[in-house]
Order: sequence, then structure tokens, then C-alpha cells
Amino acid sequence: MSFTRAKEYIGKFGLAGNIMEFNESSATVDEAAHAIGCDGDEIGKTLSFLIGEDPILILVSGNARIDNSKYKQEFKTKAKMIKFDDVERLIGHAVGGVCPFGVNDNVKIYLDESLKKHEIIYPAAGSSNSAVKLTISELEEITNYEKWIDVCKEGE
Repeated sequence: MSFTRAKEYIGKFGLAGNIMEFNESSATVDEAAHAIGCDGDEIGKTLSFLIGEDPILILVSGNARIDNSKYKQEFKTKAKMIKFDDVERLIGHAVGGVCPFGVNDNVKIYLDESLKKHEIIYPAAGSSNSAVKLTISELEEITNYEKWIDVCKEGE
């Protein structure tokens, strides 16, 4: 259901042909990079947080990590990830397939500056064995995002 929802959303922008489905898991950055054949940093990792009771998503580059002080400066609160068992209900996609496409109406989406170093980014497409190939401008066009933010430190 979640994959179908994301695919229909992406299809509204004429980009359904960019969606890839795999016979193997793409639920983690390493698995997705292996399935696609790209560097892990090119994976668009979608992280889910709560600000008070409100769910948000932050799409970051695959090797980036949340910098707690930058997060607190941006959102005026400590970073609180959504509990595993609550992600699907609050976001509209299950862990492993969380993406910024076809999410629940009340979910705010942010894009992290760590993405901008890549021409192409591969976020999940609603399931643990899918991804979508997007340029940064396509990502901006189809993601109903609030704004670009800088809340990450680069990972190893």
C-alpha cells in the first residue's frame, strides 16, 4: 500500500519511470547503495522526528548524521525520533520505506543541505525494496517541502 501511494504521488509529476524495485532489501543506506550500485552518500535517507506531537521528515544525504546542536537551533527542541512502532501510523510509510512522497497530510518535510553536494539522489519509494532516481531540482519540484535546513554533520 505504501509503495503504491508513493508511486502514484511520484507519477503525478511524470517521474514514475524513475522508480526502481529490487529483489533485495534497500531498507538501509548500505543495502540501497548495493541494490542501486551507487555510493551510500547518494542515498536520500528520510528520518522521522516528533516536534511536540507533530511528525516531521528530514531528507538527508546517506552518510550524514543529525547534529543535535544544529537540530535544536533549527527547531528549538531536542531531536526526538519517532518510535519504530509509530512511524507507519504517523508518517504513512513503514520503517525501511519512509520517503517524502505520499505521506500523511499533517507531516512537514524538510530537505537538508547535505543533499546539495550530489546531482542525483536516491530516496526510498515507499517500500523496503524500492528507490527513485531524482535530480535535486526534481526532488524540490515533487517534494512538498517546507524549506532547506542545515541540521547534519557528515558521517564516516
